[in-house]
Formats: sequence, C-alpha cells, structure tokens
Amino acid sequence: MTTKSYLLLADSVLFLHVMVVAFVVLGLVLILTGGSMKWRWVRNPWFRLCHLCCIGVVVMQAWAGVVCPLTTLEMWLRSKAGGDVYSGSFIAHWLDRILYFDLPHWVFTVAYSSFGLLVAYSWLWLRPRPLFKQSANTRAVVR
Repeated sequence: MTTKSYLLLADSVLFLHVMVVAFVVLGLVLILTGGSMKWRWVRNPWFRLCHLCCIGVVVMQAWAGVVCPLTTLEMWLRSKAGGDVYSGSFIAHWLDRILYFDLPHWVFTVAYSSFGLLVAYSWLWLRPRPLFKQSANTRAVVR
C-alpha cells in the first residue's frame, strides 16, 4: 500500500472515532431532550442499548487503562505511512484537536465514568420500550 493509502485509512479511522464520540455525547443530549419533549423515538430499545454499550466500552477501557482500539489503529496506520503520529492531513489535524487532550489518565476515567452514570440514570428516568413484546403465543420485535 502507498503512503497516501495509509493516510487516507488513518483519516477514515479518525473520522469514525469522531462519529462514535458524537453518537455517545449527542445521543445523551437527544435522549434527555427527547424525554422532556415526549419524542417517542428516544425510547427505541435498540438505539438505547447501542448507546449504553458504547459508553460502557469506553468506561471499561478507562478503568482498565486500555487505549481505545480506534486510536491504536489510527496511530499504526500513520506510522505505516512513515509520518509522525497525528501529523496527517488538514482534516486529521482538526479532528485530533477535538478528540485528544493532554490530561492525566484519571481525569478521563472520572469523566467517562460520570458520563456513563448519567447514561445509566437516563435509563431509569426515561425507560426504553422493551426489546420484545409478548403476545399470546408469539414474540414480535418492537419497532
């Protein structure tokens, strides 16, 4: 593969990483807003379960001291391109500024754990619909 290919893949991984962060953060904002505005879709069990799992993985990684696999993959791709880590394209430069901060590890563990508790609390305050609805003798997936 060429240097450009590795850089393009690294930028793509970084973009995916930003989208995951946006899903977790904006997802909670939409859940809380939707709960007060009576939006029916914020009770979608698949959306809520996916959202909870995403922040759950982040919290577990933080407590275990594990670097996010997306970060690891992006760094590996950038190193394969022969460049410095995070010295890629313009897009990569600015998306890095959004995602990465130079703070002690414990700050992130506390922040991720607090955010995870808030997501868990949203399940109590605004319960999602059940994944499956029980009818007479069948199970139907709730949409």
